[in-house]
Amino acid sequence: MTAPPRVLTIAGSDSGGGAGIQADLKTMLALGAHGMSVVTAVTAQNSVGVQGAWELPVEAVRAQYRSVVDDIGVQAVKTGMLASPALVTTVADLLADMAAPVVVDPVSVSKHGDRLLADDALDALRGRLLPLATVTTPNLDEVAELTGLEVTDEPGMRRAAAHLLSYGPRWVLVKGGHLPGAAVDLLTDGCEEHWLRAERHDNRHTHGTGCTLASAVAVGLAQGLTVPEAVRRAKGYVTAAIAAGFALGAGIGPVDHGWRLREAGA
Repeated sequence: MTAPPRVLTIAGSDSGGGAGIQADLKTMLALGAHGMSVVTAVTAQNSVGVQGAWELPVEAVRAQYRSVVDDIGVQAVKTGMLASPALVTTVADLLADMAAPVVVDPVSVSKHGDRLLADDALDALRGRLLPLATVTTPNLDEVAELTGLEVTDEPGMRRAAAHLLSYGPRWVLVKGGHLPGAAVDLLTDGCEEHWLRAERHDNRHTHGTGCTLASAVAVGLAQGLTVPEAVRRAKGYVTAAIAAGFALGAGIGPVDHGWRLREAGA
């Protein structure tokens, strides 16, 4: 049998299963890829927040990466929680000669407001990792941290995207989900501009949206889609996953990565 496309996630573990490595692997499976992982950090996390986080040694991250890439190979890479300057630099060094597309999700704060990236790691993220990105997928809070720009409207999204492109990624996807009105995102490479709009669903259970979207983009790229095609399909997938998000525990539940399976069985 022919193996499915191989996609590697380099990210932290979410013990609650809604975001991080767990969300990435669920998304990859749902969209037809074989997901593999390099765990950068372990979190104690549930529906109400992050109770603790412990980054792995750089040697452990490097060894996981080499084990996967040197033997199995990858057709796309997605990065998520990298926690510290040392981990950001280590991952950037590993990806420096990566021929496959790289999706950088610049994770800095959890859905509950918990810090997942050290303040002194931002320079390494801007200077070392973003230049390697085929596409980066910041939300508006992450845009503010990376650029200092507070985005409050669509013209602000365009200005933020231009600023982010100056750091070197080929494409920037500015996610405008925190703005009022329809859920609008801007994808641009500085020449092409794609505005992606979707209905906003009245569902508070949205844990894992960022990880899910970035992973879905990575799968599309591994399958040979262009960046605009991969992003458009990924937005459709995550929009439906948000609509199907469900309650877990006492706080914010996850999006439903398996909505297609449940829809097919309905």
